[in-house]
Amino acid sequence: MQSLEEQLLKSTRVFEGKIIRLRVDTVRLPDGRQATREVVEHPGAVAVVPILGDGRIALVRQYRHATRQLMLEIPAGKLDKGEDPDVCAARELEEETGFISRSLRKVATVYTTPGFTDEIMHLYVAQQLEPSVQRPDEDEFIQLEYFTRDELRAALQQGAINDAKTMLGLLLAGI
Repeated sequence: MQSLEEQLLKSTRVFEGKIIRLRVDTVRLPDGRQATREVVEHPGAVAVVPILGDGRIALVRQYRHATRQLMLEIPAGKLDKGEDPDVCAARELEEETGFISRSLRKVATVYTTPGFTDEIMHLYVAQQLEPSVQRPDEDEFIQLEYFTRDELRAALQQGAINDAKTMLGLLLAGI
């Protein structure tokens, strides 16, 4: 069987921003030809499905400039350099929802879009929530909303939730 792997010949960083970096790689394909790959380097992220004691799920509504629309999402955020994903998940949960979890369980680690980025996302389910203080980032404007499982299923069927991490997180949480 032929190898499917590509061999890296050259890599050039072309952009370095606050969150991402972009590099252009030249690779040798399995058949010997060369190709160019554009790769977005990302520090990784977490996303959390917060389930309240009464069974409702907390989501955040926020404007996303890249899609130019309001999105309904599970709380999420990027990993700080060297930060443990469990610590980041607890931090993001508290910052975005104002809850602390006494039961934070990792349910998956996934590549978000491996065709062009190395971003890894760690997905969690948070239960046994206790109120704390919501502290969104200074450039983050979010609205916290609560949904029953039936309301979430209807929102998914109607296309009101179209964010992949949220859809996967809800699926893995058994919603």
